[in-house]
Amino acid sequence: MMLRRAAKAIVLGVWLLITVFPLYWIVITSLKPKSEIFSMPLRYWPAEVTFEHYAELFSFADFDLYLLNSLLVALVSAAVVTVIGVLGGYVLARFDFPGRGALMLAFLVTQMIPLFIALGPLYLLMSDLGLLNRLAGLMVVYIAMLVPFCTIIMRGFHERVPVALEEAAQVDGASRLQAMVRVILPVMLPGVAATFIFAFVQVWNELFLAITFIDSEDAKTVPVAMNSFITQYDIDWGSMAAATVVSVVPTLVLFAAIRRYIVEGLTAGAVKG
Repeated sequence: MMLRRAAKAIVLGVWLLITVFPLYWIVITSLKPKSEIFSMPLRYWPAEVTFEHYAELFSFADFDLYLLNSLLVALVSAAVVTVIGVLGGYVLARFDFPGRGALMLAFLVTQMIPLFIALGPLYLLMSDLGLLNRLAGLMVVYIAMLVPFCTIIMRGFHERVPVALEEAAQVDGASRLQAMVRVILPVMLPGVAATFIFAFVQVWNELFLAITFIDSEDAKTVPVAMNSFITQYDIDWGSMAAATVVSVVPTLVLFAAIRRYIVEGLTAGAVKG
C-alpha cells in the first residue's frame, strides 16, 4: 500500500512538473532582460528581474485596447451562445418533434467540417455586410460557430434534470418558461457555467478567424496582437511572453469568479419551498 501511494505521488508529481514548467518558463522569460533570453547556459531564474517587456507592451503596443476588445468580444459572444444554448438545449431535451434527430446530427456534423473550407464564402459575406474590421462581425461569426456544439452540451445537462421538478413547478402555477428559469436553471447552473467558460475560452484564444477578418489596429484582439510580434526576421520573445502572461489573467479571474456559482448550483433550486 505504501509503495502504491509513493508511486502514485511520484507520477502525479512528474505530471504536475510537466504541466507547470511551460507556464513557469513563460513567466520567467517575461521577466528576463533581452540579453538573458537567449543566454547559454540556460538561466532558470533571471540574474536581474525586469518589467521592461510589460512596460513596452502597454506603452507602444496599445495592449490595453486589445485586451478590452478581446474581453468585449469574448463576454458578449459567450453570453449570447450560453443563452441560445440553454433555450435550444431545452427544446431538444423536452420536446419530440419531426426532424429533431436530423437537427442534432446536423449540429454534430458542422463540428467535423474544417473551418477553412467556409472561409472564402464567409469572408465575402462579411464584406458584403460591412462587418470586416468590426468587433460586431467577429461576435456574429463566433456565435454562429459555437451555438451548435453548446446547444448539444446544454441538451445533455437538461436531460439530467428530472422532469418531476418542472412538473411540480407547473402544478404550483408556474408557466413552462418560469419553471425553466426558477427551477431548472438553478439546478443545472454548473452546466451553464461550464458552457459559458467553454465558449469564453474558445473565443478568447481564437486566432484564425480574427486574423482573417480584422486588420484594423482599433479592432485587434489579443491573439491578433500577439501574432504581430512574429515578424519575417525575428520574434520578440520577451513581449510575446509578457503578453501571454497578461492574457491568461482574465481567464483565471473568470474561473475564480464562477467557481462559487458552480458550488452553489449543486444544491440550489432543487428543494421546493
